[in-house]
Amino acid sequence: MRLRYAGICRVCQAELPAKAPAIYERMSKTVRCVDHDASGATHQIAGGAVEPAVVDVVDSGTAGASARREFERRKAKREERIRANHPRLGGLIIALSEERQSTTAWDIGAAGEERLGKGLDGLASDTVRLLHDRRIPRTRANIDHIAVTATGVYVIDAKKYRGRPHLKVEGGLFRPREQRLLVGSRDCTKLVDGVLKQVEVVRALLDIEVPIHGVLCFVEADWPLIGGAFTTRGVQVLWPRRLYARLEAEGSLEADVVAEVHRILAHALPSA
Repeated sequence: MRLRYAGICRVCQAELPAKAPAIYERMSKTVRCVDHDASGATHQIAGGAVEPAVVDVVDSGTAGASARREFERRKAKREERIRANHPRLGGLIIALSEERQSTTAWDIGAAGEERLGKGLDGLASDTVRLLHDRRIPRTRANIDHIAVTATGVYVIDAKKYRGRPHLKVEGGLFRPREQRLLVGSRDCTKLVDGVLKQVEVVRALLDIEVPIHGVLCFVEADWPLIGGAFTTRGVQVLWPRRLYARLEAEGSLEADVVAEVHRILAHALPSA
């Protein structure tokens, strides 16, 4: 990547000016020349000997894991309450009654994340690296998927909604123009706000200049045969196959840059 500020290579002590290509190591807050391979780095041990540095293993996470756990927790709590209140008929009541909508929403959300996560994992390569279900520190929020590719970082929110996504533009001569995201007749504009916040979280974690894209991916929406994808306020709205094509597109980021950005985000955003 290209550095925002000047630095010194931790390996050879060469001066690296701002905008120079280099590798930023977030854990130690140091930089190194792109010619120095991190996998071949060594460190000093007692007696003056050297040994290979420990390889930094990245946990890519499990798609939909936190949503699935929340669904199971709510389901189990309801069943426990019913059995406590109705010792004899609890099992029958559970079998004949339906879960609350607030509980099934977690199941639906988890299914959408799991489905998209499976498709994303099929793209994994040196230039398409993935993170799933990442917790945003000091909040209860999470990011469904992050893809680090040759064309930049994609912050992806997966949604399993029915209906056709479309953009409604309101306003004009006498009042500001406003874009609203609708899925069928359902106003989903707040989803765009959510993705933009997630994009800013990711941007703040990177001290390097890489493109960051916000994405809303509707996995079971009623998309038209021709066209359909669009962008609103910088957030791409599309379906899985269209997303996969964009993630696999050729870009300017080399595989070592992709790996470094992936590692930085994996450590800063732990699995949820």
